[in-house]
This record gives sequence, C-alpha cells and structure tokens, in this order.
Amino acid sequence: MPEVEVGRVSDFFAHPVVAGVALTAPLKVGDRVHVQGHTTDIEMVVESIQIDRADVQEAKAGDSIGIKVPDRVREGDLVYRVTD
Repeated sequence: MPEVEVGRVSDFFAHPVVAGVALTAPLKVGDRVHVQGHTTDIEMVVESIQIDRADVQEAKAGDSIGIKVPDRVREGDLVYRVTD
C-alpha cells in the first residue's frame, strides 16, 4: 500500500501512551497511519487527535498534535498516512 509522509514524532509520553507529532500534511481521525523509525514499526488507525488537550477531528500541516499509540515510539520517527 502506498504511504504519504504526514509528520514526525516530536515527543512521547508513557502515561497515557501518546505521541506528539509535528504535522507536515493534514491528518484526520480514522486515517490509517504507519509510524516507522530505527526500531519502531507500528501500523494503526488514528482513533483520536488532540491539539492543546482539546479533541479535534482533523489537523492541518503545521499543527502539533497528540495521538494515542499502542506502543512506544521515539522522537524523530516518521509518520506516514497509508493510502489505498
């Protein structure tokens, strides 16, 4: 499946398990993403997005967002949107 880069992990918070992502392209709830890095390889569906602790349905390039992730991610990991 083709993938389009949408951002880069800027932070990781263990409790709750959340990744801070600096977006370079739009992202919305329901999008399938692939987080990939040196030791990271996670594919998941975005279930929620937060900007400044407020839930939003979509975010645009330039936004810094938080998304729940199933496992640890690392600063610098790339985030791709999986397209059909």
